[in-house]
Amino acid sequence: MNSISTAIEVAETPVILAPRRSWRFPKTANLIGLILPLAIFALWQTAATFAWIEPVFLPAPAKVARAFWQMLTKQDLAFDFLASVTIVGQSLLYGGLAGVGLGIAAGLSGRVERFFGPTLDTIRHIPGIAWLPLIVLWLGIGAPAKILVISKSVFFPIFLNTLQGIRNVEKHHIELAKVLTLTRWQMVRKVILPSALPNILVSLRYAAGLAWALVVVAEGLSGMQGLGFLIFRAQGLLLTDQLMVCMVVIGLVGFGIDRLMFAIQRGLLRWKQGYEG
Repeated sequence: MNSISTAIEVAETPVILAPRRSWRFPKTANLIGLILPLAIFALWQTAATFAWIEPVFLPAPAKVARAFWQMLTKQDLAFDFLASVTIVGQSLLYGGLAGVGLGIAAGLSGRVERFFGPTLDTIRHIPGIAWLPLIVLWLGIGAPAKILVISKSVFFPIFLNTLQGIRNVEKHHIELAKVLTLTRWQMVRKVILPSALPNILVSLRYAAGLAWALVVVAEGLSGMQGLGFLIFRAQGLLLTDQLMVCMVVIGLVGFGIDRLMFAIQRGLLRWKQGYEG
């Protein structure tokens, strides 16, 4: 009898069929970002074809492509690119570690913030480029001077966002941690740092783009290698095609750095749900 009732229950259980998979074109939302770049490229090509602007000031895309190949094969474009990336990587590492470390210390201790606050607020308002001439006198025109200037520039947004992220932790989360009798280290590790992590990651993403932009300026003002040096040299020699090559490379690499930092941010914040538009 039991076997009969079991069979009836199985027969009456609704069968849920898995949805059939079908190949689809990529969503429009994934391609909408290509509209504006393609429109700019088409406008560039049209302006070059009809000579709306003198070729010496706006070379055709094909000429820029040939200049890129020549710079890559017969000049030291790869070497200059590697020099710029190395400076940016070291600057972001040093400035990021100092900014996150000191930001956490100041966020957890009011005494630390009051001790460093006046000095850092004063230094923060002096642009990094304003420090460059003095630092060049101290360290020369090599990589250490550029690393120091860029590290200083990326330190402050990371420090301020880390500090603010810790201070913005919900008060009832702290009270709940005290009710659960968490130690101070457990509270920092399980409550405070996870709550401040979104601010920290956003500041690191911003700082990465800032460092990449500043390396061009630093290399252009003092240096004999790097993409910034190539840009200023091309400007002086009126090599507009090479100047455009450097600009395109800088823009694409900057975009790649931003996407990489965004992927890291998204991976570390999978637990945090928010409005996605």
